[in-house]
Amino acid sequence: MPTQGTNYTRSLTILTALFFMWGLITSLNDILVPHLKALFELSYFQASLVQFCFFFAYFVMSYPAGKIVAKLGYKVGIILGLLIAAIGCILFYPSAAMRSYPLFLLSLFILASGLTLLQVAANPYVNSLGSPETAASRLNLTQAFNSLGTTIGPVIGSLFILSATILSASEQSALSPEQLHSYHATEAASVQSPYLVLTLALVVIAVIIFFSKLPKVESEVETASTVKQSLFVHRHLILGVVGIFAYVGAEVSIGSYLISFMQSPDVAGLTAASASKHLALYWGGAMIGRFAGSFIMRKIKPNKLLTFNAIIIALLLISAIVFAGSWGMWAVLAIGLFNSIMFPTIFSLALEKMGNLSGQASGLLCMGIVGGAIIPVIQAFFADHFALLISFLVPVVCYLYIAWYGFKGYKPENS
Repeated sequence: MPTQGTNYTRSLTILTALFFMWGLITSLNDILVPHLKALFELSYFQASLVQFCFFFAYFVMSYPAGKIVAKLGYKVGIILGLLIAAIGCILFYPSAAMRSYPLFLLSLFILASGLTLLQVAANPYVNSLGSPETAASRLNLTQAFNSLGTTIGPVIGSLFILSATILSASEQSALSPEQLHSYHATEAASVQSPYLVLTLALVVIAVIIFFSKLPKVESEVETASTVKQSLFVHRHLILGVVGIFAYVGAEVSIGSYLISFMQSPDVAGLTAASASKHLALYWGGAMIGRFAGSFIMRKIKPNKLLTFNAIIIALLLISAIVFAGSWGMWAVLAIGLFNSIMFPTIFSLALEKMGNLSGQASGLLCMGIVGGAIIPVIQAFFADHFALLISFLVPVVCYLYIAWYGFKGYKPENS
């Protein structure tokens, strides 16, 4: 609970801008993958390092980020996260100028490290700004603007990053020195310009937050007795980490193979371009669901809504596997709507009654995001050895676990 009377609306408005920004930045990864693949003539595995570096940063940096937040508080953690992310963004400038893929990956890792600290600090802070009964509702509302960012990001990326024509090595060898220099400058600018704008935006938001009087909350003050406590004795928290792992893994896995799924002759037989347009429905559904979920949770307990949504998704996936065809396509696209409330709800339930350990607990929860790097690989194994349709049983298992967590696993042992 806050230690002093404050205007929550103003604070939540500022924090909402953060959620929007990191949603926008994260979604640009989907644009960078095909751009860098074409630019450096990479294999699919080499191009996949873009996403791997992003999720690996969450795994490596989440626990240290939790320690930083526990020691310095939410506000300082948010500001540091913004500035580290800004450093990652500005490093895209020399990466593009030098045409260095390793430097791009390093820049991305630094950027993701900043976003990790930002998320570790902001999620429990939003959770603490108000009544515990409406914590999941608040987090869903702010996360809805994260989804708005993920919807707008690809549009911005396609207008700038993917607007540049990438020439093959043989085509470049046919250019004169002057033409080659001009081509490199144009191609570099396509990446440099949007990330320079993002750098400026991140720094501006950091400055605004620095001069803003954000309310302090009791849970961000670490005491001597807190340090001696262990996070791992809190069963509902550890199960929540597994829940975050399962959810992010399932979401990323479905998103990774959704276009291929819709292209399959057994499903819809769409072209890549048409399937990409349908993908907007998947992410748009997630955005709408979070806005709606933030209000529904004021009437229905978050754990019950989580269980209901997880069961619905499992049924949608199973029906898509069994019936395939047009029904299969629309069933999987509908998952975005029911996915919407899961991450913030699992996060909020896992932080319940964590008190002064909330900062470190948030770091531990964010480590679960590494599921986005692991679950898709498991599904790929089944897709390669059996069939793409059959491989969607992997996320079914993930959602069944989430349903159980919402039904029983979320309860703190002393409740």
